Amino acid sequence: VTKVYSLSQISNALENIDVVTCIEEGFIAYSRNEVVVPPVGEMLFEDPRGEAHIKYGFIKNNDYFVVKIASGFYENFKFGLPTNSGLMLLFSQKTGELLAVLLDEGQLTAVRTAAAGAVVAKYMAPTTVHRIGIIGAGDQARRQLLMLGSVIACRDVTVWGVSQEEVDLYKQDMETLGYSVDTTLDPAVVAKTCNLIVTVTPARHPLLHNDKVRPGTHITAIGADTPEKQELDPKILARADIVVADSIEQCQSRGEIY
Repeated sequence: VTKVYSLSQISNALENIDVVTCIEEGFIAYSRNEVVVPPVGEMLFEDPRGEAHIKYGFIKNNDYFVVKIASGFYENFKFGLPTNSGLMLLFSQKTGELLAVLLDEGQLTAVRTAAAGAVVAKYMAPTTVHRIGIIGAGDQARRQLLMLGSVIACRDVTVWGVSQEEVDLYKQDMETLGYSVDTTLDPAVVAKTCNLIVTVTPARHPLLHNDKVRPGTHITAIGADTPEKQELDPKILARADIVVADSIEQCQSRGEIY
């Protein structure tokens, strides 16, 4: 019998899981060629602007394989709906039987993405982070900062967003959780003042420019997950001492490196 799990059940289970460690272990397995991840399937929509990603994979010699659908529709706020949604299907790797449907509404994708940012910072952030910069002020921008809190001691933050209302709400939410947040509508301010920056937007043109980024800055670029998206000036990558991809194969066809 196929089991169906609701978002509330999934959220309760997550409370007992060290997600950052799980994602770190997943990256290690992937790097050791122990994981099979076929090319991403996707559908892009223009009116209203949105996207749906179909992803799938399995760990070799494991019991399961997973198919995930994750969507993002950027005008959903007009209807009082969350931007992201989705579900996951868990199958037996031995028989192909559908074992479980996870109605996570995109939350597992959101948690996984935020945890990936924390894994990167754990190993590659500056030894001393003076100020964290967040480019973007949506749900994932909140999650990235909270996950960073598990590996980075700094609590001083500058956030950029598209409107003052948006960044003020971000500031309010994050300061109730112990962060000290400055706001700006100029991404150059983030570049000038922060030495750990996370970019979390669906931008199609660079928001961070090379001449504004200080030496010694670490940037985790999260947002550009399709060929059309771009958050960083390409000169930043050319100048960087090191560029790390979570998946070299995928980054050859999408994202900042592409």
